[in-house]
Order: sequence, then C-alpha cells, then structure tokens
Amino acid sequence: MDFASGGRLELHLTHSDVGKRVSVRRITEVVGGRPLFADAVGVLTSWNDGVLVVTRRGGETVRIVESAVVAGKIVPDAPVRRGVRPPRATARELQELAARGWPASETERLGDWTLRAAGGFTRRANSALPLGDPGIPVSDAAAQVMRWYAARSLPPYIQVVDEDPVVAELDRLGWTAEAPTLIRTAPVQPVADLPGAERVRLSREVDDAWLARYHRTGALSAEALKVLVGGPSVWFATAPGAIGRCVVDGPWALFGVIEVDPAHRRQGLGTAVMAALARRAMEEGASGAYLQVEADNEGARSMYDRMGFTTHHGYHYRRAPKG
Repeated sequence: MDFASGGRLELHLTHSDVGKRVSVRRITEVVGGRPLFADAVGVLTSWNDGVLVVTRRGGETVRIVESAVVAGKIVPDAPVRRGVRPPRATARELQELAARGWPASETERLGDWTLRAAGGFTRRANSALPLGDPGIPVSDAAAQVMRWYAARSLPPYIQVVDEDPVVAELDRLGWTAEAPTLIRTAPVQPVADLPGAERVRLSREVDDAWLARYHRTGALSAEALKVLVGGPSVWFATAPGAIGRCVVDGPWALFGVIEVDPAHRRQGLGTAVMAALARRAMEEGASGAYLQVEADNEGARSMYDRMGFTTHHGYHYRRAPKG
C-alpha cells in the first residue's frame, strides 16, 4: 500500500517491510469532527488480516487497524552501543523478559506472581513465576498454585530465582527442587561478529524444515506452536543441520532452541546460527544477548563461554509435594 492523504500524510509501507523499524501514524479517535492522531515507532512485527503490529523497544506491542493508518515510513535504526558489556538488568527484569519471549497461552495474576499454562509444553510455560509479593502468605499462594494447575491436569511448578527469599519458605512447605538453570548474558555485538552467518536463513515464520529438526516436534500441538512463535519480535534461523530462535525485546535479545543435528556437529553451525540471529537483533536495536542453559549442560556452557557469555543468575523449579 502506498497512498497520500491531503497531500501531506503519506504511507510508504508494504507487507514486505515486516521486520523493519517503522514509524506509523494512525487515527485514534474523532472529536468534534476532527481526527486525533498518535504515532507508534518500533519494529513492524506482523501485518495480517488488516492489522499491523508494531513492537516498541520496551516490548510493548501496538495493534493498529489498517483502516486507521494515515502515514507510515521506514525509519533508520537507532545506533547500537557496541560495548564490552551487556545492558544492566536485574534478575527480575530478565525473568520478565524471558517470560515475554516464551509466552504461555494462559496466564493469571496472583499479586506479583504469574500463573502460566500452555498445555504442558515446557516447564517454563507451565509454571508459576513469583516476582514479588503474592499479596497473601506464601503458604496460601503455594496452595492456590496447586489448585490452579490441578484444575488443568498439570503438575504444579514454581520457577524461582535461586536467591529469592521465597526459596526458604518453599523448602519448609516441602516443594522439591528440579532442573537448575543459568541465565547467561553477553554483549550482542561480539556474537554478531562470529563467522558463518552467511550459511543461515532467517524467517519470521516457523516452517517444516525448521520443525523437522526441533527435538520436541513429536509432541508439538497447536497450543505449543503458539508458544514457539510468540514474543515481541521473533526470528527463526535454519541452516543445513541446525536451527535457532531469537526474540528481540527492546535492548535485549533472547537466544534459544540452538540445536545441531548430531551428524553435523563440530562444523561451527551453532556459532553460525547465533551470529546470524545476533546480526538481525542488532539491526533491531538490541545491544544485549541472553539465554537459558541447564546448569549441567557442559557442552552448551563451553560453547557459550567461547562466545563471551557469563552467568547473570541462576533459577530452578520447585515441584509441589505429592498428595
């Protein structure tokens, strides 16, 4: 679409501009016969069924009905800080980012806690995320978590930062620890400078070639696919024998599902996938990279060590006591 309105407001955007940084002006309401306008600046993350979705740097998404758009253009990317450290962020901030990058299909608030469910697809999307005060005693909150997941025929899990004071209370209540995991961070620019990116194809859509290499494909449902493609600005990487996923959310980029077929290992494909995704993340304004890796996965930890990732904090899951 490319048209002018009143000789001044012009829209120079097409569906092929999805993934680019744009500025879109739209009519928000009409008062006294005069239109009121608002602007949205961010990444055009989708344009489907007559609705544009613009994701701002802070992760907020703006849905704009096509008929309300009066002007739009591609805007230059903001300069990325090419530093030796990632942006500063607390454990809570990174946990919130990670939750947006792997979004559950159903959520419910319990004070500062979030109950999440997605049909059992991954513990991350099917666990309570405590990021503050639940508004009731922890013992009562834990009991409510148990009831909420039981109603959905799911095991009750709580994903908790290792240093969170709630850990001691969950210990007292008999919730057992599982799956210790590390959040690791790095500046995105050195990752983008790694070799091999030219061997990787990037796409907004997850296709059959990507899914064929995903180790969870056998259990994938429609609900699981919603988790996989969800997030502020999602990219999928495919190379011969390797795949990856990245979600850009403001200054941070989440890297995950970096998988290499056993027959193609030790060929630099994991590095190539990371480099290609990091370059795209930089184009969208990200300066920090983060990922989640199981604490006992020595192979993955060593690869990320070589890329400059360091441990930011750890988290684990607590499972409700039986009965």
